[in-house]
Amino acid sequence: LRTTNNIMTRILSFFGSLLGLTAGQNSYPPPAVMGDESIMNKKEHGTSHVPVMKNLRWGCDWDTADRICNFNRHYAERAGYWVTTRFLQEETPTNEEKVIDFYDSNTGKVLFSAPQGRSFQEFVEESQKHGWPSFRDNEVNWDYVRVLPNGETVSVDGTHLGHNLPDQKGSRYCINLVSVAGNPNES
Repeated sequence: LRTTNNIMTRILSFFGSLLGLTAGQNSYPPPAVMGDESIMNKKEHGTSHVPVMKNLRWGCDWDTADRICNFNRHYAERAGYWVTTRFLQEETPTNEEKVIDFYDSNTGKVLFSAPQGRSFQEFVEESQKHGWPSFRDNEVNWDYVRVLPNGETVSVDGTHLGHNLPDQKGSRYCINLVSVAGNPNES
């Protein structure tokens, strides 16, 4: 585990250096909204007030989702997990302009809406290349998503989502599908 954490730290540092970040800067360029560690303080259910919803979309596994979302700060669903779900079967658009909303698996708040500024096929290809659904800045709902100084990407309610792993195009948010497989909060 320590080796995995050291490798992840080096990877995040490397990508941060590509964007001109230094250890003292601890921020990502706009429109990213930075958060602090207090978001992930212990709550009633791990880092969240509630467990994940029982009826997750795309056949996502509840146990995996609850562990990743609420009792985890560094790890992820396995690479490629998202393509083993029903996501591609249920969401492949017949209309190339369709935008899919991705909801917090704990609260039902919309966290990401994609694709925007690219085709569904481009979204899928980038996500397949990296192993996790990959979102860009313009696909993030900054009302509810924060990036911590180490790149961890979380909801304002304490749901672990994934990490910001910037590339030559800018910030790229590699997000666990189980973290954004919730249903809309109707309240």
